[in-house]
Amino acid sequence: MAAPPTTPPPTTTHPPTAPGCPERPCITELRLSAFAGHRGAGFPLGPCTLLAGPSGSGKTTALRAYEALARLGGGAPLGEVFPDPAACVPERARPDAQRRRGFRIGCTADGPEGPVRLDVAVQAEPELRVVGERLTSGRMVLLETALRDPGRRAVQAAWHNGGSVPVTRAPLPDDRLGTALLPLRVAGKTDGQRQVLAAAEQMVVALRSVFVCDPLPERMRVPAPAGAGRLLGGCGNLAGVLARTREECARRHGLFVAAVRAGCAGNVTDVLAEAAADGTILGSLDRGDGHRAGFGRLGDGELRYLALALVLLTGPGVLEVDPAGEVPAALQTLTVLADGFDRALDVPQRTELLRLAARMGERGHIRWVGAVSDASWAAGEDGITVVHLEP
Repeated sequence: MAAPPTTPPPTTTHPPTAPGCPERPCITELRLSAFAGHRGAGFPLGPCTLLAGPSGSGKTTALRAYEALARLGGGAPLGEVFPDPAACVPERARPDAQRRRGFRIGCTADGPEGPVRLDVAVQAEPELRVVGERLTSGRMVLLETALRDPGRRAVQAAWHNGGSVPVTRAPLPDDRLGTALLPLRVAGKTDGQRQVLAAAEQMVVALRSVFVCDPLPERMRVPAPAGAGRLLGGCGNLAGVLARTREECARRHGLFVAAVRAGCAGNVTDVLAEAAADGTILGSLDRGDGHRAGFGRLGDGELRYLALALVLLTGPGVLEVDPAGEVPAALQTLTVLADGFDRALDVPQRTELLRLAARMGERGHIRWVGAVSDASWAAGEDGITVVHLEP
């Protein structure tokens, strides 16, 4: 596959890794070796990270790659993760003699096993398939796959064994992430096999709990259905979910009201969710003087602020995510991906949300990656990783 054009590497300023990372697996670096407009790019990720840059610098592309890895880590097939794979091929990449073009992405997961790297090469044309994958810990290759026979819908995989036979070889499907399949294929009888399983589990757990959030105010102004379940990425069912969270945890609701009070104009004594005559749920701000401001009357910035604050103060049990069910919640970290994080928000609202994200990040249970056009307003804020991108 032909090399794409060079993208200038990002510059970064970031604090030390959060103390909770070794106990709770988390993604600490995203790599776009050759993906859309990026080449040789690496993005360090802290507990609270801002990807900053003008339009066309690749912020949305980076978040899209992170989401893709998360879905692959959950076992999703390539066709679902990349419905338009040609859009992921590096710009101006020329096909090789066999008319093949593709892309390469990867990440690093830190945790109890130390830093574990995953790198994946995907062929986008003429057929979508994984053509190479490598899982490494330090200098040791724990899993490596390669496409040996283009006529077969499989890759040849080799993983570390550590027994009398140092490497086990077997075919794996070419439309899934091999790392996510290892627990079904590795017996765990030798120290080497157990090391492979532990590294693969760390990577999968770090990837799977991702919530892609882009609150859409026009949907939030419409009454929400009762029994809304978990919060959707567009937050159109915010009022319905709020009715649930008010009942489940008074302390968490109190923290949410305090955050809303800090970021919304006027007095706020409570955030309400009440049933309408037709059974739907209406959200409103209680002003404390007998007046209630319904969500339909709030501005775009206020509604986005409400939704993002609730996301930061909840978790997988409230948000529409697919965490690793076999791993205790106390050992997992939720990562929120927020494209256009600063859209419609004024500087005080952005700053308050960023401080809330940093406080939650310190606890180790939630991480935040937000894309903004400019991060100058975040200068001097503690616990924030800022990655500067250039078009």
